[in-house]
Amino acid sequence: MTMPTPEPSRERSPLETYPIATPTSDAGAGTFLIAVTCVGALYLAREVFVPLALAVLLSFALAPLVDFLRRYHLGRVPSVVATVLVAFLVIFGVGSLVTSQLARLVENLPQYQTNITDKIHSLQSITAGDGIVARATTILKDLNNEVSRQLPAQGIATPSAQQPMPVEIHQPAASSLQMVEAFIGPLLQPLTTTGIVAIFVFFFLLQREDLRDRFIRLAGVRDLQRTTHALDDAAHRLSRYLLVQTAINAGFGVLIGAGLFVIGVPNPLLWGILAMLLRFVPYIGAVIAAIFPAILALAVDPGWTMLLWTGVLFASVEPITGQVIEPLLYGRTTGLSAVAVVVAAVFWTWIWGPVGLLLSTPLTLSLVVLGRHVKRLEFLDIVLGDQPPLAPEESFYQRMLANDPDEAAHQAEEFLKEHTLATYYDEVAIRGLALAQLDVNRGATDHLHRVRIKEAVEGVIDDLADHVDVDPDKKESDSNKPPTPPETAPVTTWPLPPVLCVAGRGSLDEAAAAMLAQLLDKRLIGARVIGSEAVSAATIFRLDLTGVQIICLSYLEPGGFTNARYLVRRLRRKLPSVRIIVGLWTLTTDGAKEREALRETGADRVVTSLREGVDQVVSITNDIIRREMSNEKPIVEAPAAE
Repeated sequence: MTMPTPEPSRERSPLETYPIATPTSDAGAGTFLIAVTCVGALYLAREVFVPLALAVLLSFALAPLVDFLRRYHLGRVPSVVATVLVAFLVIFGVGSLVTSQLARLVENLPQYQTNITDKIHSLQSITAGDGIVARATTILKDLNNEVSRQLPAQGIATPSAQQPMPVEIHQPAASSLQMVEAFIGPLLQPLTTTGIVAIFVFFFLLQREDLRDRFIRLAGVRDLQRTTHALDDAAHRLSRYLLVQTAINAGFGVLIGAGLFVIGVPNPLLWGILAMLLRFVPYIGAVIAAIFPAILALAVDPGWTMLLWTGVLFASVEPITGQVIEPLLYGRTTGLSAVAVVVAAVFWTWIWGPVGLLLSTPLTLSLVVLGRHVKRLEFLDIVLGDQPPLAPEESFYQRMLANDPDEAAHQAEEFLKEHTLATYYDEVAIRGLALAQLDVNRGATDHLHRVRIKEAVEGVIDDLADHVDVDPDKKESDSNKPPTPPETAPVTTWPLPPVLCVAGRGSLDEAAAAMLAQLLDKRLIGARVIGSEAVSAATIFRLDLTGVQIICLSYLEPGGFTNARYLVRRLRRKLPSVRIIVGLWTLTTDGAKEREALRETGADRVVTSLREGVDQVVSITNDIIRREMSNEKPIVEAPAAE
C-alpha cells in the first residue's frame, strides 16, 4: 500500500519506523457497530444488493469489451447496448440449454429405476447371511419380539393393531387464473432479477466515468493519484479475474462434458454447464459438480465401470486445471489467502444463499483491493489478503521472542535462495534487532528477555554456519564456466583471530557483532566476539588483545556517540596501533551523518551495514598483509565494487 512520504528535512532512523498502535476502546466499539450494521443491511436488503452486486461484477467483466468496441469508433451508447445484448443473450442461451436438459433428465429418470433397485439388492446380498449387519438385524428383531411379549404380561397396554380410518382431503378444482399463476410464479422472480441486473449493467457501463468521478469525490480530491490508482487496480484485477476465470471454467466444462459423452453418461451438456458454473465456487465447486453425474452413472450403468470412469475424469481434469492452467494464466494466486476464501464462501452463502456462494471470491477480492488502498480499511487486506501478515524483520523478531530459532533459520533459507547472507543479516536480522531495541527503549523488554533474544539469534547464526554464501545472481553465470582446481588457502601468520567484534552496550549489540563475525569467517578472516562488560572501564585492563589487528564496535542505536567515543579512547590506550571500525547499524546512510559520527567517535572508519563492515575489514586486512608479507598473495581478496 502506498504510504505518505516522510518530510525531506528529517530522515528517520529505522528505530523510529515502527510506531506502536494503541487503539482505544471507543474506536473498537465504533468499528464493531459499523460492521454489524453493514452485515445486517446486506442480509435484510439482499433483494436489492444481490442484483446490484451481480451488475457491478458483470460491469467489470464487460468493460474491456465496451472499450474494444469504442476503439473501433462504434460510439459509447451503441457499444454498451451491443455488449449488454450479447452478454444477456449468452446468459439466456445457457439458461435455456440447462432447462431443456433438466426436462429430458426428468423424463428419463423412471428408466433408471431398475438399475438402482438391482444395485440396492446387490448391496443387501453382500450384507446378508452371516454378516455383521444381518446378525445385528436378527438380534434387534428378537429383542423387539421379546419386549412385545412382556408388556401385556405386566399389564402395560400396547398399541392397538386396529388400522386407522383413512381421511382424504380434496382441493377444489383450480381456476384458469390460478393455473397461470402457478406456472408463471416460479419464473417471475428470476426474470425480474435478470431484468434489474440488465438495467443496472447498462447504466453502470454507460455512466462509468461519471460514477468513477463521484467515487473520487467521496474519497477526497486531495489525493487524486492514490484514488485513481486504487480504482484502476480494482477494475483491472476484477476484470482480469472474471474474464480469465470464466474462460478457464468454460474450458473445464467443455472437457467434462466431452468426457462424460465418451463415457456414456446421459445429458453430458447439462453436467458440463453445471461444472462450469459450480467451479466458480472455490475448492468445493468441482466436488459438488462431480456428485450429480456420478449418481446418474450409478443409476444408468448395471455395473460400476461408468461410475469409476466418471470419478477418474473429475479427479484428473480438476488438478490439471487448478495446478497447471490457472497458474500459467494469472499466477499462483488471486490475492486472497486460502482461509479467507473458505470463510468468505461460508459468509456470503449465509448472507445471500447460493448466489452469494458463486459471488464470494470476486466480492472478497474487491474488499481486499479496497483495503489495500484505503487506510482505514487496511485490516481487510491484512485479514483476507495473501500477503505475509508480518514483514520479514517483524517475523524474525517474533521468532526470537518465541525462542524459535529453527523456524527463523527456515525462513532465512528461503530468503537466501535469492539473496546473500550479508543481505539477509542487513535487511532482516538487523532490522528485527532494531525492533527489539525499540522495545528496550520504551521499557517493554527487561535484561532477561534481551539475553534470551541474543541466545535465539545465536541459534539462528549457528544454523546458518554451513550456508555457502554465494551471490544467487552469479550462480548461473558461473555455472557455465569450467571448474577450476581448488587453491590451497594461505596460512596467516597471526596466532589468534585478528578481528575483535565488540558489543557496544548490551546483549542485542552482541548479537549483531556475532553476525559480523560469521560473515568475516566466511571470508577466511578470523574473528571473535566479546560482550560490552569485557570493555568497561573496570574490566578492560584484563582484556587480552594478543594478535588483534582490527576492532569492530557494534551499535544497534547510534545515540549521541558518547559511549562509542569513550570506548574508542579506552581501546586506543590499551592498544595504540589497532584499527577501530564503528558499526552503527541503524544509522541512515547519510554522508554528513557518517562524517559527524567519525569525528565524534574518533574511530578510523564508520560503517552503517554489515556488508560495508566486511568490505572495510577486508580492505584493512589486505593493507596489513601487504605490508607484512609484501611478496605473498593477500589472504582475502577484496570484493569487486558493486
